Amino acid sequence: MTIVGARPQFIKAAALSREIAKHAQLNEIIIHTGQHFDENMSEIFFREMEIPKPNYNLNINGLSHGAMTGQMLEGIEKIIVDEKPDIVLIYGDTNSTIAGALAAKKLHIKVAHVEAGLRSFNMQMPEEINRILTDRISDYLFCPTDTAVNNLKKEGFDQFDCEIIKTGDVMEDTALFYSKKSEELSDIIDKLKLNKGDYILATIHRAENTDNEDNLNNIIEALNQVNNQIQVVVPLHPRTKNIIKQSGVKVNFTVIDPVGYFDMIQLISCSNLIISDSGGLQKEAFIFGKYCVTIREQTEWIELVQNHYNFIVGTNKELIISTTQKLIDTIFPEKIDLYGNGKASNNICNVLLK
Repeated sequence: MTIVGARPQFIKAAALSREIAKHAQLNEIIIHTGQHFDENMSEIFFREMEIPKPNYNLNINGLSHGAMTGQMLEGIEKIIVDEKPDIVLIYGDTNSTIAGALAAKKLHIKVAHVEAGLRSFNMQMPEEINRILTDRISDYLFCPTDTAVNNLKKEGFDQFDCEIIKTGDVMEDTALFYSKKSEELSDIIDKLKLNKGDYILATIHRAENTDNEDNLNNIIEALNQVNNQIQVVVPLHPRTKNIIKQSGVKVNFTVIDPVGYFDMIQLISCSNLIISDSGGLQKEAFIFGKYCVTIREQTEWIELVQNHYNFIVGTNKELIISTTQKLIDTIFPEKIDLYGNGKASNNICNVLLK
């Protein structure tokens, strides 16, 4: 049984679902908790992304953390009792993740956590709490990287009754699979009249940036200044757009509406580099051979920083500008295998088969 609740989880789970479908002895039931209500997740979303439709949709969203997690726990538990799965598979660090893990564990069903062992070491992030608790009650910890494995070992997980397995990262499987389709299905580069390699893609969505006036002003002023040198394109959520409007800060860069996954892949792969506070985008930048300037104080993807693909600058205006200017004309170094070279789903499936 696979439990997902957010659009990125569906996209990652699709990679594993494709692999599972190759094996007659594996049968998958998918529950969508409804955590991220997304009108883009229509028929066409599932068809174009080749994602299996969920068997169940709990439609739980728009609630406080406690209410949401509690209702999910109740809904998932009922389905587990009816379906009696051998193993429950969960992804990442959302409320859907922890609810799925708790429901399964209390019914003595094995729990497998994809993207286990990631840590930001920032307990202010709800995701960090979800990750740590989910890992602790999982039976199979599918780690994307050596860093993730080491995090678990430092926390004493090799003393617990669980298996720690380095599988690689399903996000790389996903990005590589969809990159071919995005070239056919996306016309975003033409539509925005962008020249390949001649713009920077930036995203701002984390609460610590959007809800902190100083941080947001620093980021916007930095992007304005960078835009004087090279075009900066920013897909902005309506909420963030509203906050910027209310703050009265002038925006010089190109603001566009949020885009779908295929358009996003094209924007990444045709850009010069990325500026972002997103976790996933840091990895996608690397997968498509782009530097990432990360406007956060820390990252879960330490190996990208250690290998000089990713640069943590926080919300320091001068540092955002100087790091970006330095990287614009720097050739991206040869990539090393950090995330499994697109074989993570296969590795996970092999464990499930055993």
